[in-house]
Formats: sequence, structure tokens, C-alpha cells
Amino acid sequence: MNAAARYQLLNNFTILISVIGVVIALLDSGFTLPIWIQQVFHIFYLVIILLSFVVTVGRYLYTKKPLTLNKVAVFDAFTSTAIVILLMAHFTDLVRSGLDAAVDGFVAIKIAVFVTFIRELSDHNFNLNRTFLHPAQFFILSFLAVVLVGALLLMMPNATTQPLSFVDALFTATSAVCVTGLIVVDTATYFTTFGQVIIMGLIQIGGLGILTFVTYFSYFFKGGVSYETQASISEMSYMRGMGNVVSTLKSILYVTFAVEAVAAALIYISIYDMPDMDWSEQLFFSVFHAISAFCNAGFSTFSAGMYDDSLRFNYPLQLIIAMTFIFGGMGFTIVVNVLRYLRHRAERLIYRNDRHYIYQPWLLNINSRITLITTGALLLTGLIGVMVFEYNNVLADHTSFFGKLITGFFTAATPRTAGFNVIDMGELTFPTVMLTIFLMWIGASPNSTGGGIKTSTFAIALLNTLSLARGQTKIEVFKRQIAEISVRRAFSIMWLSLLVIGTGVTLISYDQPELDLIKVVFECFSAYSTVGLSLNLTADLSDFSKVVVSVIMFVGRVSMLTIFIALLKNMRQRNYRYPTEEITIN
Repeated sequence: MNAAARYQLLNNFTILISVIGVVIALLDSGFTLPIWIQQVFHIFYLVIILLSFVVTVGRYLYTKKPLTLNKVAVFDAFTSTAIVILLMAHFTDLVRSGLDAAVDGFVAIKIAVFVTFIRELSDHNFNLNRTFLHPAQFFILSFLAVVLVGALLLMMPNATTQPLSFVDALFTATSAVCVTGLIVVDTATYFTTFGQVIIMGLIQIGGLGILTFVTYFSYFFKGGVSYETQASISEMSYMRGMGNVVSTLKSILYVTFAVEAVAAALIYISIYDMPDMDWSEQLFFSVFHAISAFCNAGFSTFSAGMYDDSLRFNYPLQLIIAMTFIFGGMGFTIVVNVLRYLRHRAERLIYRNDRHYIYQPWLLNINSRITLITTGALLLTGLIGVMVFEYNNVLADHTSFFGKLITGFFTAATPRTAGFNVIDMGELTFPTVMLTIFLMWIGASPNSTGGGIKTSTFAIALLNTLSLARGQTKIEVFKRQIAEISVRRAFSIMWLSLLVIGTGVTLISYDQPELDLIKVVFECFSAYSTVGLSLNLTADLSDFSKVVVSVIMFVGRVSMLTIFIALLKNMRQRNYRYPTEEITIN
């Protein structure tokens, strides 16, 4: 066996034990183990890290390509240096403290094992085999796998302050991965900091999708993504063309982490004088709520959420949270398109006489235009409705008109799948409840972290109705004609959503007939649209009803249409047409 073959064998072995190392690190963090077992585990961690260092060096010694200074080389140099420093610090600590000392607090070792796992796994070719599974099946199974793993992680003793049943763990994990925010146990008191970190991780993975991370890591370390993978992701996300798949995924990650970082910094500034919280607690609060807001999850580390006495009158915080979840609910492709449009407008303004920055038509595409107009119209409608119906009701606690306006805006925006509440939802008037159900049903925009039937679906249905009323045979907007497949997809999504919600209401009402029907309807709309708002009903659900709501949340996140596509085989298109017949409708 030559040296290259031995290196490849060592590389595969490192991947295997790094996977085992990640599992052991999770068990080590989730359970309180005897010191001797912790010592054995840490020796195993050190072996993994040492092998990672050897494999990283061998990767450059046995390569046939000329060595170049690129982003992967910089990453490997940084991680290798960190590994050497980490090992030296660890052995120094062992020499100083003795071999019998507890080492359960050495978190950096576990992080290094996780980084090793990501690095070694990403170095292999990632390929979505379309002949094995349909892209929709990949999409659904990836979410289902994360939900099940998340439920098991949340059941670990160190993740909770008291034992958690599997149904409650499954509900919480589904709510986090599907970025809903409905809870059956109090996140603030039932989960430890470790458990809240798990929830935060599930929210981030669920908001972006596990395939987004996997594909990006594969691109980063391998320098490219296979044709089949690009085709599958393009089909799953309805991207036009495959040439921009990787660039779009990169933009999604960059925009996400940039917005979350800025939001976390602003949140930290807005709560810097909050009593009974030190700087580390404020920092964790800021990061948690920034991720939860951008991903439209609605989870909070406070028992009363944003309705807590120390938060509901903090109007700068409300504005920051609201703008963050509105930004996250606009849709990644829309946000990227809008940012490119704004950059182009700024460049044209700065470089007026430069021919490189001439006017570019349709830089702001039709999807962005429809989404922005629909989003603005729904926000304005919601704000007017809340101010009219709740001015002397739930908004009465806010003495100033500015306070009422900010709280009204937040309350009107949060049904767009955000899930945060700064008012008592149980005290809303009936017209506001109906308006909230309508806004929840529409939800956020396509390719976003939010749910619902989506703004574009509602806009297409409305435009189709107007075109029929005018006697037109096609839908035209902004000097463009809407494709027939978009209209068909929109109406399929609408009726399937009502089918799922109606089935959920029927099952819950059958299992718990004593529940108020309007609260059950509100709960099911909130679950399907992954909103997270509730009329104080979630805690009263039975185990059967919790499972029903969990299924509704999952179906709402992946969409019923995607499930049908995954279950039904694609029929081959044949080159013929039957005679057209018009069916009597009205």
C-alpha cells in the first residue's frame, strides 16, 4: 500500500471516529457522567483532534495540485494552529490540576471535535442522487431527521430542569425546526442554558435548511457542487436556472449571519440597562432573540416572552425585533435582489459619469415587486385594523400615541409568522382575532424563514380574480404575464392549506370537545403558518392534540404540495392535447 492510499484510509477513519466523537460529545454534555468516563471521553477527543491535524497536514503533502494560498488553506492553517494551542493548553491544565481533576468544563475540546467532523465530512463529494430520492423527498426527510434528533437531544437530563416526555420534546423540537414558536413547556424555566442552545441551533437549522449548510460546506472545501446537487436544490427552491444556485446559497448565508449579528448588537444596546441581568445573560438574550426573530421562530428566553413587564414598554427593542423578523420573512432571494438593486442605485448615484454603471432594466424583478407591494399593503392593513379595534383595549396600557403606534405595528406584523407578542393575546377583540387569522394564513414571502400560503400566492390569487372580473384571459402585471403554472401552483397551495387546517381542527375538536372552537381554529392556523401565536390554548392540549399540532407545523413548514410531489411519481409529458372543454363553475 503506497503513502497516498494509507492517507486516504486514515482520512476515512478520521471521518468515522469524528462522527462517533460528535455523538459522544453530545452525550457527555447532556448527561452527568462519572469523572473516569469523562477522562476516557476526553482522551478520545484528543485522539480525534490529533488525527485531524495529521490528516490536514497529509492533505497538502499528498496532493497532486500545486499549493496555493486560498480560503481553504487559510482555514486549515487557522484550525491547525488552534489545535496546537488547544492541545498545549489542555495538557498544561492536566499537569497543573492533576489527572484526577474533572474536565467536564473543557468546552473548547468538544467544539474542536465538531469542527473536525464538519471539515472531514465536507471534504468528500456531496451529491444528491436524483435517481435514488426525489428532491422533495430529500427536503422532507432532512427536516424530519433534524426534528427527531432535536427531540432526543432535548430529552437529555442536562438540557432540562425536570424530565421531559417524548411528546413534549417532539412538539418543542418540531416547533423549533419548523420555526413556529408554539410551546407546551416554558422555555425559560423548563430548559437549561444548554437546552436553550439546542433550541437556538434547531431554529437556525430549521430556518435555513440543513441542505443549505451541507451544500455550502461542500462548495467551500471542494470548490464546487455537482450538477445533480445544483439541479435538485434549484427544483426544491424553485430557483430559475442552476447557474446561480451556489451564489444564491452563499448570499443567503452571508445575509442571514450579517443581519443576525447586527440585530444582536442592537438588541444588546437596547437592553444594556435591564436589571437582574449581567452582561453574559444579556449577550445570550440578544443572540437568541436575534436568531429567533430573523428565522421567524417566536421563541423567547422569558416566560412571558416580549410581553414581560421589562420588555413590553421597550419600544426600541420592539422596533428592532419587528424589523428583523420582517426582513427574515421577505424571502432570501427577494432580500438578495433588493440589496443588489439598492447597491446598483447607489453606484449609479456615486459614479454618474461612469459607463460601467448605466441603467439596467428589471434589476428589481417581478417577484420582488409583487412581494414588496403585497407585504407593505398587508402591514398597513394590519396596523389600521389593530389601531381601530384595540386602541382602547390591549393598547390602553400604553399611555403615549407613539407607544400605541409601535405596539400596534408590532402586533400587526407578528402574524406574518413571527410569533412574538407584546400584548395579551387572550384579550384581543373578536375582529382582531379574525384579522390575525387572515394575516397568519397569508404568512411570509416565498423562500423565507416564514410559513403560510405566502404573499405571492395571495397576490396571484387576487390578480387572477381581478382579471376574471375584467373579462381577461391572462394575468398581466408590470408589463409581464404571469405563467399558468404559477397560477395553478398558487390555487393548489391555498386549497391544500385549508384542507390540512380543517382536518386539524376536526381532530382536535373531536379529541377535546370542551375547547373553545375559535381558539382551536386560531391554533391550527398558527401552527400551519408556523406563526407561534396562541390564544393561551397550547398548554391545555392533550397528547393526541399535541401530535396533531406537531404534524400541522411540519406540514406547514415543508408544504402539503411538496409532500404530494414527494409521494406521487412524475408522469412523463406526452406530445398531444385533448380537446378543450369549459366547465360550468358559477
